[in-house]
Amino acid sequence: MPYPNNSAERALRPAVIWRNLSFGSRAQSGSEFVTRMLTGNHSLKLQGRSILDFLTQSCLAARLRMQHHSLIPTVHQPLIHNPRHLIFL
Repeated sequence: MPYPNNSAERALRPAVIWRNLSFGSRAQSGSEFVTRMLTGNHSLKLQGRSILDFLTQSCLAARLRMQHHSLIPTVHQPLIHNPRHLIFL
């Protein structure tokens, strides 16, 4: 099967591959954990941020009872790097 060109299908592909390789999760809490990790992973990749750095800083903040880090970028950078792909109605 050829690799799809649709951006939504490409975004879901890692989750589908994980599910097929690991046989999914038996518990609801496991499914929620995987959903959160895959969402965070994808969001950070789109922003060009390090996943390991984010998780390290988040764990450290929780340990020191500091404010947790956000997946929402603090610097206003365009998420679409090539504006020619935008369609204006």
